[in-house]
Amino acid sequence: MVGVGEKAPNFTLKNTSKEEVSLSDYQGEAVILAFYPGAFTGVCDQEMCSLQDNLSELNTVGAKVIGISVDSPWANGEFARKYEIEFELLSDLDREVIDLYDAKFVGLGGLEGYVSANRAIVIVDPKGFVKYRWVAENPGIEPDYQQIVSICGP
Repeated sequence: MVGVGEKAPNFTLKNTSKEEVSLSDYQGEAVILAFYPGAFTGVCDQEMCSLQDNLSELNTVGAKVIGISVDSPWANGEFARKYEIEFELLSDLDREVIDLYDAKFVGLGGLEGYVSANRAIVIVDPKGFVKYRWVAENPGIEPDYQQIVSICGP
């Protein structure tokens, strides 16, 4: 598990255009890694839309948002189009990043053995260290969005 104060492990995943995006692409910027269980799943819709609603404020304080799920680039692309999400949504198809960041949930929706991302927020500071980490007790719980904004603020 990557803890607060530790160097955030780099990763490379595909975005909705099937292009590779790495955490290291954001070197020198604060990054909010928003892990979510699945596109079009109610609470995830609310979470990504809430982050989108706070995006201008987050960008003002220099934070970039990256959503990460185990969904395909096509599902994430349709999700982004439907909700007009302007930040990157990345596909962790091999589930390596959710393992790396200890953001895994088993049994989503009662599907025994199905592994998805849990709802989790990891804030990486501009130097690449984990500044904040929150993992939901269950995927139905949303993060405190104002707390995220205040942590990213000056």
